[in-house]
Amino acid sequence: MLAVEGLCVAYGHAVALDNVSLRVPEGRVVALIGRNGAGKTTLLKTLVGLLRPRRGEIVFRGETISGALSPAIVARGICLVPEGRQIFPTLTVEENLMLGGYLHHGLLRAGHRYRQEFETVVQLFPWMKDRLRQKGNTLSGGEQQMLAIARALMARPTVLLLDEPSLGLAPLAIKPIFETLVALNGRGVTLLLVEQNAHLALKVSHAAYVLEEGKVVLEGSSESLRANPVVQDIYLGGASGGRKPGARGPLAHS
Repeated sequence: MLAVEGLCVAYGHAVALDNVSLRVPEGRVVALIGRNGAGKTTLLKTLVGLLRPRRGEIVFRGETISGALSPAIVARGICLVPEGRQIFPTLTVEENLMLGGYLHHGLLRAGHRYRQEFETVVQLFPWMKDRLRQKGNTLSGGEQQMLAIARALMARPTVLLLDEPSLGLAPLAIKPIFETLVALNGRGVTLLLVEQNAHLALKVSHAAYVLEEGKVVLEGSSESLRANPVVQDIYLGGASGGRKPGARGPLAHS
């Protein structure tokens, strides 16, 4: 469904992504793991048109979208849930949802399609129904993350990109969020998940890529990466004597 080939992205002279290629098959969950600064967020921003690649190609459903503007990419069905949630804090829950669906529904809350999307979101997050007039900045961290996901769903994505959905959340808040992601995938939504919690990422995904210093250094099924001793050492807290999480250098020759 979504393919990246030879993608190169830089901030000035600093290369953030170097010849990155990956595949996201339809109906699957693909995880992207790596340490801070590996280029994970840069990749997601490039996929939704917030950054322009220097080289490489992004193909969605057989059509090249490299360099397309963000509204056009969202209209095609790719939506991003950004790192840090980034809800509109002074707007209500319902107003956040309305803005998520603006591209398709405008501000016509009574529209049939809007109500369909709204009801779907409320089924996934029942607590929202009774708190539509509550402002975003009064929600807990977990509730804000759910609202960020719900806001993206109002745009009717077929591919949902998620940037660190567990970041800064208590374990009790993380569990229902990842249960929701599994449920979304069960409904046919394809997911590309960036997540520093490698245990969770590899548990809910079908395939995964490991990014280091802007390069893909490992890829495969999530099951195979969970069994990989290098991944265990660096990302899963293993103790087989490999490099520690703060160590530098790619895994390609490990």
